[in-house]
Parts: sequence; structure tokens; C-alpha cells
Amino acid sequence: MKIRSYELFQVPPRWLFLKITTDEGLEGWGEPIVEGRAASVKAAVDELMEYMIGEDPMRIEDHWNKLYRSGFYRGGPIHMSALAGIDQALWDIKGKYYNAPIYDLMGGACRDNINIYSWIGGDRPSDVGAAAKETVDSGFRAIKMNGTEEMQYIDSFDKVEEAVARVAAVREAVGTGVGIGIDFHGRVHRPMAKVIAKELEPYHPMFIEEPVLTENMEALQELRQHTHIPIATGERMYSRWEFKHMLANGWVDIIQPDLSHAGGITEGKKIATMAEAYDVALAPHCPLGPIALAACLQVDATSHNAFIQEQSLGIHYNQSNDLLDYIEDKSVFAYEDGAVKMPQGPGLGITINEDYVRERARESHNWKNPVWRHKDGTIAEW
Repeated sequence: MKIRSYELFQVPPRWLFLKITTDEGLEGWGEPIVEGRAASVKAAVDELMEYMIGEDPMRIEDHWNKLYRSGFYRGGPIHMSALAGIDQALWDIKGKYYNAPIYDLMGGACRDNINIYSWIGGDRPSDVGAAAKETVDSGFRAIKMNGTEEMQYIDSFDKVEEAVARVAAVREAVGTGVGIGIDFHGRVHRPMAKVIAKELEPYHPMFIEEPVLTENMEALQELRQHTHIPIATGERMYSRWEFKHMLANGWVDIIQPDLSHAGGITEGKKIATMAEAYDVALAPHCPLGPIALAACLQVDATSHNAFIQEQSLGIHYNQSNDLLDYIEDKSVFAYEDGAVKMPQGPGLGITINEDYVRERARESHNWKNPVWRHKDGTIAEW
């Protein structure tokens, strides 16, 4: 069996889908995307697929190493996201060839389902108490929210109190049994991170996410001395080599690799296993489409340290299309008691509605994240 062709579909709200077809008619789907850089990733996929036409799709490990190691310059969000989508599509083909879920080809599932969480509040969070109550009433047992708007290196304590008040409102609305993930999106700098983390402790968050940018990950060592809240990070880390120093230094409690950014299923599983050796939990990042979520669930199924899965249904970014729009059987992601079952179908376990993908790709998108500035005119982290 050989790879015959491929197609890319830039679809709303902000996603990029890849379809790889073999000469035996098997098709595999991947989701290679960097939010806000779809055109760049698309060009990178075109470059990498020059190595793939006419090749045996079953040799996934060899292809991964070829697409990674055969470039003198390697890594980073664009390259690794392009590689991730190709890797996902190859695994999808392999699973369909053997008529088995991908996780069965990776040793078999160690779990039947995994907890999920839902987003509330948007980029500038408001009315989070009511939103959290509504989300929990709909069946979720964990939520995630942005912790703050833009914040200067040293900022007013008013902003800290505003962030704490929002978390307090959520905790009051949902009670003690619901997990609250607080995402700081790298918007908080080192001097303020320890201040805000300490103030949040009475509300017992499930985790604080990206309390500082991963470029400043050494600051996590100091932050750990100021809080007992579990620290999560990793969505902007793209390979096992980027995770290894953080794990070895004990700076993090939960890693969040994105399987559409960090080299796909092949690399995601290796990162998860590395983390398990350090007694660190796994919570894959996935505010993306159905292909990315299906890929995450395949790794979750085989990872003992996976404890919760992000998903994008109803997220504030999904304005023109949502998670379920592009798949034929929407029940594959049915959420029950705050959890989702492992997909049972072959490959990724989802069937893409290709006609609808083609229809929406004609509209395409040019999604970009907003540009934020502080009051003094300097660029703020978004």
C-alpha cells in the first residue's frame, strides 16, 4: 500500500484538516493547525508531504523520524503541527487497515472513559458564576476559565482581587465537588504570578495553567514554593526534548501537550510516558476540532496518568462552527456524568462528513487572535 495523494481543508471556525489517501482507497484524517497561523502550517504540510507520496503509510515511526530529523532546522509550532497532522492521518489509516481503534495498536486501552471539562467566561471573563452553574447543571463536573485579562509585570492589586473574585463566584456557584481549572494563558509575569497564586489557594482550584509563559519556565521553581495548587503547562511545548528539563526539575504537576501541535499521536504518547515516570499527570490541550479530540482520546486511552481531557464544545472561539459539525455520528463524543467514552470505531473512531468539510472549506477562514495593549501602549500577552 502506498500514499497516493493528500488534500488540505481550511475550515471555520479556525481549523485545518488533512486527508491522506492510499492507492488501496484507505483514507486517513489529521488536524495540523496552529490557531492563527493556518496558512503557515498549510505550507509546511505541503513541504513535508513531498517526502510522503509513494511511501508505505504503515511505517509511522520511520516517517516521523524522517519528517523530524531530515530537516537540519526542526521543531517549533509550525513544523511540529504539520508533522502532527500527518502523523494522526497515518495512524487513522493504520487503524482502518486493521479494523481496530488506534489505542488497540498501542497496547490496548487502560480505561473505559475519561473526565472532560468545559470552558466558561471567554477571554475577558464575566458572569462566570452563572455560566459555571449552567455548565455543571448540564452534566459537566469540571470547568476551565481564563483567570485574568492582561497584566503588567508589576500591576495593581485590584486586578488580583478581580481575578480572585471571579474564582470565588464560581466556587460559590458550583460547590466543592467541581474542579476549577484557571488558565492564565501566560498573561501573568513572574512577579505577579506568585501573588495571585497565593490568593487563589482558599478556593482549591483543580490547577492553575500557564501561570507564566513557557519561555520563562524556570520561574515555576520559585512559584512552587509559594503555592500548593497543582501547576499545569505544556500547550506551547512541541516535543519530548522541550518537556524533559521541566519534568527532570520537578517544576510541574500536570503536562498539557497538544496532539495537533506536539508531533501528533506518536510524540504525544512518548511525552505522556515520560511524564508518568516522574509521577506527573496528563491533561492534553485541545480547544480544537473533532480530529484533534479523537487523537487525544487515543492517547488518553493508553495513558495511566491521563486524568482529564479538554474539549471545545461551546468554547468562545467556535462562533461559526462547533466541535460536532464535521462528523457524521455525533454520539461518538457523547458526554455522560462529566466523562466521555473511548471511541470504539477503527482508526481515530470518527467518520468525517467530507461533503460538509468541502462546503465549509470554500468559505475558509483567516482567524487571528486579538492584539492587546496595556494602557501605556505596550503589547500585552493575549
